[in-house]
Amino acid sequence: MMKENSGKIVGVNGNMLTVAFDGAISQNEVGYACLGDLRLMCEVVRIRGRLADMQVFEDTTDLGIGDPVEFTGEMLSAELGPGLLTQVYDGLQNPLPRLAEKCGFFLQRGVYLDALPRDLQWAFTPNAKPGDRVVAGDMLGSVPEGIFKHRIMVPFLFDGVYTVESVVKAGPYKVEDTIAKLKDERGNVRDVMLMQRWPVKMPIRAYAERLRPTEPMVTSLRSVDTFFPVAKGGTYCIPGPFGAGKTVIQQLTSRNADVDIVIIAACGERAGEVVETLREFPELTDPRTGKSLMERTVIICNTSSMPVAAREASVYTGITLAGYYRQMGLNVLLMADSTSRWAQALRETSGRLEEIPGEEAFPAYLESVIAAFYERGGIVRLNDGSIGSVTIGGTVSPAGGNFDEPVTQATLKVVGAFHGLSRARSDARRYPAIDPLESWSKYTSVVDAKDVEFARAALKRGTEIGQMMKVVGEEGTAMEDFLYYLKSEYLDAAYLQQDAFDEMDSSTSGDRQKYVFAVTAQILRAPMDFKEKDAARHFFHQLAQIHKDWNRVEMHDEQFKTLEGKLRAMVAEVTKNA
Repeated sequence: MMKENSGKIVGVNGNMLTVAFDGAISQNEVGYACLGDLRLMCEVVRIRGRLADMQVFEDTTDLGIGDPVEFTGEMLSAELGPGLLTQVYDGLQNPLPRLAEKCGFFLQRGVYLDALPRDLQWAFTPNAKPGDRVVAGDMLGSVPEGIFKHRIMVPFLFDGVYTVESVVKAGPYKVEDTIAKLKDERGNVRDVMLMQRWPVKMPIRAYAERLRPTEPMVTSLRSVDTFFPVAKGGTYCIPGPFGAGKTVIQQLTSRNADVDIVIIAACGERAGEVVETLREFPELTDPRTGKSLMERTVIICNTSSMPVAAREASVYTGITLAGYYRQMGLNVLLMADSTSRWAQALRETSGRLEEIPGEEAFPAYLESVIAAFYERGGIVRLNDGSIGSVTIGGTVSPAGGNFDEPVTQATLKVVGAFHGLSRARSDARRYPAIDPLESWSKYTSVVDAKDVEFARAALKRGTEIGQMMKVVGEEGTAMEDFLYYLKSEYLDAAYLQQDAFDEMDSSTSGDRQKYVFAVTAQILRAPMDFKEKDAARHFFHQLAQIHKDWNRVEMHDEQFKTLEGKLRAMVAEVTKNA
């Protein structure tokens, strides 16, 4: 008879094990498949009587029938505490730089390291005092972490009301040191350390109230903030074909977005793209501090060459870290790239479990899993009245750029904004390649809503006229329609297109967008009179060139007003003759 909390392998199917056990285990419990001295982490995904199906987060080569499995009695959890920022983790929260120091260039199976460094000391300052009544999520003290005050909170797993028995004095402490003792209503005393653990597949709900996202999260991308805005605590997706610019948009958003913390979850990305992210992010300058952007960033990497089971874990680890910093009253942006490969991991796991497949062999519960993930975003009021938010932006990589495939459609049902990238725009080098006619947003723009609706109508009509001109040519197009076409092209070239590698044009503040777009809308509304189409085409070409120069000048510079004067003077000249 097998010992309690242990089992034996009775079946192996890829990374899926069937384990016979004799004891008490639970769904999502972590275990270790033992192969000699090698212990491979795995997770319970299904229980059938005395058999458990477990997915292994490592390569299962050499595992066989009869090999022992040890159950831990714990869920797959993340370590939460000071020292998370600047780190690069894998999907199981192993710090990759330290893992590389231990294993070399090639990662070894069964090597798991502490997520938080145990030897570092943090300057703890107490906030609570003996006798205080506290609940989960309340602040007991703080330590400095980069540019932020890292709150040390009552662990989220603590239920009910507690009384503070004691708190240590201010001074340096390690993450495993006890900094407070709390007594529950039954008289039991529990220790609190600088760090805590939380199951990654459970949302953190240690707050007073969930609010409706209303405040815009300024990304500094004009096409996003003006036409398809994202709210703090909102959700959005960026589907698009390969090579359409998803990664560049993510990097620009990470650097310039109006948020405190950035978490990048590279889920199943190609190793080349992950290496590019790891090399470029430390080189990116944070416009807020002038230092490296990595000082307020956490990167979680799970490349497509890593075991598929860890791909799912990386997404949940990322959203758990985001929820932790939200509990400190910070605004967090989680960028998940790519949710399509996460869904592919779900499909592979579902197939090994021999579940009834849904559309395109994805599991039938795909929509509910995706919805549950995006539901973990949001803006909340904490117990002390402060506000924190998690904004989730997920990229989708539909095969062939087909937005009708299941992952994209399931995502569109739950997100608040859709930034669809167009192959035609990327081929024409119109970046960012967000399709202005297919994309949409439920959130409030940073500019006047009436101007936005007018501009979108102009873009739509201009596109329709452009399609007609491909058939009848310019000579068969009325001057009024031709002007609409030129105005829409002007709006596209001068406002929607943005140079990601220009120091000024790559980032446009909310105030500047309000001012510049108001001028642009006035130009679009102005009645213009031209006798010849060549003259109209030449006029708008010159106007667009001046506007592009305008985008590359600081608002407080004298040249800014000079270029604006040229724009208005040119429009006044052709309007005067109407």
